[in-house]
Amino acid sequence: MKRPILLLILAAALAAAQAPDNSKVNQRDREDASLTAGQQQKMSKADTELVRKVRKALLADKTLSIYAHNVKIMAQDGRVTLRGPVRSEAERDEIEQKAAVVAGKDHIINQLEIAPEKSN
Repeated sequence: MKRPILLLILAAALAAAQAPDNSKVNQRDREDASLTAGQQQKMSKADTELVRKVRKALLADKTLSIYAHNVKIMAQDGRVTLRGPVRSEAERDEIEQKAAVVAGKDHIINQLEIAPEKSN
């Protein structure tokens, strides 16, 4: 009984010791001039459905990274903004293409950034 609890405590300590690699991006999103998802995403039914369809298209592609599956998707008046880190330029382009299929090429604002390579 003590062993699982010890393993759980050890796992929690290790997780807490790892610094997130997107902390600079999160810091940027806290700046007053930068719209966050909550500020940009309106609650219109059409925009909510647009976000749902784009998210579904991204999650359906299992070749995309976890980063890609977790990008911020915001819609306002039919325009979709994509924001967050992704693993490569090709992945960034693939996400934009999938969003364009749903919303239309001229309705995409791509603010995706290439994440730095992880160092060991």
